[in-house]
Amino acid sequence: MSEAIIALARAEEKIITLTSFSKQQSEQIQSVINRIDRVETLVNSNASTVNVINKIFWVILVGLISAITWEYIVHIGT
Repeated sequence: MSEAIIALARAEEKIITLTSFSKQQSEQIQSVINRIDRVETLVNSNASTVNVINKIFWVILVGLISAITWEYIVHIGT
């Protein structure tokens, strides 16, 4: 009889420990989810910035190519 009571007490301790561990894991998972959400927001913001920089780069590149071509045509024509 006393062995059964000891076994029940140990099982109860294990259940309490597992419940505590499960709660801790849930809190850590929620923390990671929140961090991922913040990173996603930053990535979207950075994507917009990179898109603008990309457009500016191509406008400058096309302008330089046009200017070089214009100078080449002008000097060849004279």
